[in-house]
Amino acid sequence: MARRDSHERKVRGSQIRDSRTEKNRQERHETPSAGDQTPNRSTGIRDVSGVLDSFVESPETEAVTRRIERWLSVNRPVHVVGPTGCGKTALAMRVATERDRPVVWINGDADLDTSDLVGDYDEQEHVSVRDNYIHNVTKSTDIVRDRWVDNPLTVAVREGATLVYNEFSRTKPAANNALLSVFEEGILELPGQRGDDRLVEAHPEFRAILTSNGTEYAGVHEPQDALLDRLVGVYMDYYSFETEVKIVGSHVPTAPDPLARQCVDLVRTVREEFDWTLGTRAAIIAAEGLTTVPA
Repeated sequence: MARRDSHERKVRGSQIRDSRTEKNRQERHETPSAGDQTPNRSTGIRDVSGVLDSFVESPETEAVTRRIERWLSVNRPVHVVGPTGCGKTALAMRVATERDRPVVWINGDADLDTSDLVGDYDEQEHVSVRDNYIHNVTKSTDIVRDRWVDNPLTVAVREGATLVYNEFSRTKPAANNALLSVFEEGILELPGQRGDDRLVEAHPEFRAILTSNGTEYAGVHEPQDALLDRLVGVYMDYYSFETEVKIVGSHVPTAPDPLARQCVDLVRTVREEFDWTLGTRAAIIAAEGLTTVPA
């Protein structure tokens, strides 16, 4: 089979690849449906237009956004750290889509391994060769060989996409070793590949945003120092009262402003008085529930 040309795989704009969805499809031997908007099996890149319609623009969000963008502009991978529900993922996706490059999404968890990130030989292809060199003589040969399938990290590196690796510290550190050479030398090593295809040079437009909670959270692994040393840390906390009210209103348009304020006030009181990790998401859920209550 001929090697895939880069122009056949390139997708521009606000796009996304969900690593777990693609992996689950492979395990179930499913093929993407037309509604998935997946150009081909090798990229799995999807349109995410409208995903960030509820993102709130405020001086606070603008300041953090610009800070991340500045580091990305000098090709430094950014590690956004903060408590659960503080808006890390939404912020990372906002910055990624603003770059007007494809966006590749990975959601960290303990089941991910190196092959889930970079790819593996998990398919077989049949190639038929017919030789008609001699008149009236046909020679047919059937060849069965393994086919390499790129997974999200390799797709992002090849295509110059923006990688959003959400909650990367929930993945076991050994699986994330593949990131070390990418961030330092701009080279991705594919452990399962052979020959010249073993090394992939990072596209000049490749960028990465990683998010994580602090290591005190359950299910979080301590990332290796060698990886953290290659990342620029951006530390977040919960937004101000007014910004949280705007976020609730953007996610629950049917909630009147007084209701949004009550929900945020309740969450902030619990957060401060009981020292509980209760994010803005809790206020959104509360507002959603209360809008269903008859007046």
